[in-house]
Amino acid sequence: MSDYRNVVLTLSNVILPPEKLYPNPTPSMLEGLSWDVEYDLRLIGCELIQTACLLLKLPQTAVATGQVLFHRYYYTSSFIRRPVEIMAMACTNLAAKIEENARRIRDIINVFHHIKQVRSGSLIQPLLVDQTYVDRKSEVIKGERRLLKELGFCVYVQHPHKMITMYLKVLEKEREIKLVQTSWNYMNDSLRTDIFLRFTPETIACACIDLAARNLQIPLPKNPRWYLIFGAKPEEVRYIMIAILRLYYRRPRPLDELEKLVNICREKREDGRKRFRLEVGSDSPAQPSTVGSFSTPINTKPEASTVIEPPVSPLVTTTTIVVAEEVLGTTVNGTVTNANERESPTVNNHRHRHHDHRKKENKSRHRSSSGSLSKSPDHHSRKKKKPSHRSRSRSRSSSHRRHRHEKDRRYQSHHSSHNHSKKDKKRRSRSRSRGKH
Repeated sequence: MSDYRNVVLTLSNVILPPEKLYPNPTPSMLEGLSWDVEYDLRLIGCELIQTACLLLKLPQTAVATGQVLFHRYYYTSSFIRRPVEIMAMACTNLAAKIEENARRIRDIINVFHHIKQVRSGSLIQPLLVDQTYVDRKSEVIKGERRLLKELGFCVYVQHPHKMITMYLKVLEKEREIKLVQTSWNYMNDSLRTDIFLRFTPETIACACIDLAARNLQIPLPKNPRWYLIFGAKPEEVRYIMIAILRLYYRRPRPLDELEKLVNICREKREDGRKRFRLEVGSDSPAQPSTVGSFSTPINTKPEASTVIEPPVSPLVTTTTIVVAEEVLGTTVNGTVTNANERESPTVNNHRHRHHDHRKKENKSRHRSSSGSLSKSPDHHSRKKKKPSHRSRSRSRSSSHRRHRHEKDRRYQSHHSSHNHSKKDKKRRSRSRSRGKH
């Protein structure tokens, strides 16, 4: 399947190599699908795209782009792997985006649902927005991604519709309205075939004009052939005309019948895969089963003569007895004791000792942890930040002010005390002078 993906398409070369096209085996033929079934599926897919584009009111260029992309994709992938209807929706959605007339995916799904009901003749009912609709929408989006991936994002399509009018002007037949319309119709119908992957648009335009002139019995230059001046070859023009006429003489089978044939091939493919897996699994050597990381071997119990029992201290036995008594209650010497009952003094003493020992260990751990935290390197590495220049100046100015206020207070207090002492001396002298008199 990887060989079909190595296709290079450029703006100057939009034709697939002959070894990738029929009669060489296609991807669907390699998986067991006949060419007749694949041909009918191609016709039905292109008809669905054309009808959907008409209902969505898309231009003819979008129709041509979607059909050409549909043919290109199924020369790189198989009809058995990807369903026709989903890829037709994806091609319609992508063609509308390429021609700058984008439509909502919901509208495209509704249109294809309507077309399916009309083709089957069933009662027309609207599509419910439920889980099936959500799944269908995700399938269309994935199909568009696959389409771009398989084509390598080369979605350029050169349309030959303008060439028809240009060639008819050269032949001075542009006033023949019936000839122009018939040539245009043949061009649109030829999009259902794969001739756009085999020949250039100029050759296809010449073949459509020549076929319309023959059908309407309008004479055109024959000696030499008129299309030789446009670079077309007689054998190529003949092949295109036969491919177009084949569309009108053979109608494709119903889609339901074709889908049944595709499902049969799909089931055969799945059966072949299962057989291959079984054959590969039977040929591979049996591996030991590793259910768990600690698997217990069978019959690994040693003999009695080889067993060496280590000495068990009474402390271990008493601790195990204590734990068992705390959880469920134990059987000591054949008697069942509950955890709520009174225990023996030896067990109580041992429990108190064990509890005190655990307390001491916890205290020592707490001290060590607190000491380690207090003496941690982070604690030692923490240093006070040096004050900035502004903070220093502010602190200095505040200290100067503080000292100045203190000096003023001292001076005031000293001055006031000095004044008070002077007043006292005056009072004393006055009192003494009065006493003398």
